[in-house]
Amino acid sequence: MKHYIGLDVAVKETAVCVVDENGVICREAKVASHPDDLIAFLRSGNWNIVRIGLEAGPLSQWLHDGLAAGLPAGCRVICIETRHAKAYLKAQVNKSDRNDGRGIAQMMRVGLFKEVHVKSLESQKRRALLSARRLVLEKAIDIENDMRGLLRNFGLKVGAIGKAGFEARILELTADTPDMAVFIMPLLTVRRALREEFNSLHRKVLAIARKDAACRRLMTIPGIGAVTALAYVSTIDVPERFASSRAVGPSLGLTPRLHQTGESRRMGRVTKCGDAMTRALLYEAAMVMLTRVKKWSWLKAWAMGVARRSGMKAACVALARRLSVVMHRMWRDGTHFIWTKDGLPRPA
Repeated sequence: MKHYIGLDVAVKETAVCVVDENGVICREAKVASHPDDLIAFLRSGNWNIVRIGLEAGPLSQWLHDGLAAGLPAGCRVICIETRHAKAYLKAQVNKSDRNDGRGIAQMMRVGLFKEVHVKSLESQKRRALLSARRLVLEKAIDIENDMRGLLRNFGLKVGAIGKAGFEARILELTADTPDMAVFIMPLLTVRRALREEFNSLHRKVLAIARKDAACRRLMTIPGIGAVTALAYVSTIDVPERFASSRAVGPSLGLTPRLHQTGESRRMGRVTKCGDAMTRALLYEAAMVMLTRVKKWSWLKAWAMGVARRSGMKAACVALARRLSVVMHRMWRDGTHFIWTKDGLPRPA
């Protein structure tokens, strides 16, 4: 008899539920959230395990890789899409770890799930580097804004100043008030350290992008820099997992939400599902192409036509979606960006 496993993962413990092919619960338990402990539990029973399901989350990639490596080849470990799991599990009257484990096990049994691609270890490390870079930059900007606010209380206005001259401007404003050094100098020290660490992380991102052939190819697109290219490559991970290049846009949440019932049909804003960082970077790249890049291209001409009809914001969203499609196609075909429309690698 075939058996199916549902895992409701928490930081310390995971609720495990085993059901047979008829939906009968064979065993339930709480196991430590570690691949070795889960494998030991799954091997303790005489079960013919077909599928193991766990919801996408902070520990899902680590547990997925550990379980896949430690269990027989015929046992599939599946990371399921969070929104699909939530929609299925909320039909239960009471929400608990045990009930969620039961629900996931039943999803595995009936095949009612959407599988999520688990990224390679290299892509996970690259994404962690990009996240750390962004986090350090955000903290540095927060410190600078807080300093502006503190000085404004005393009538000292920093004004429009670049990051290179920010510290000199702060020292200039507080030169006549030495008592402000009590709280200004520690903030400047923290801000200086954050900026130095950000520059170090940024140099590492640039070095990885220069060595990666796919990133260098994507950077031939106007408006696409090293950070955007690396974020895109680490998010897509394996371009072959998309049967069509047009499927990349919806996976990044860059297509409108559709609500249709009976004779009603409404198109809403973009879904914003998928990777938020890559989506934001593609939007920034689209804005740069439309406002900063002077050289004309077929892609900019198309986006400017959208801007005339629907406005600049809608054009940036549409261009970001089309950039994701073109980038995937370039990656698959191994081609560089073509400025004229003749010879364009068209989406599949």
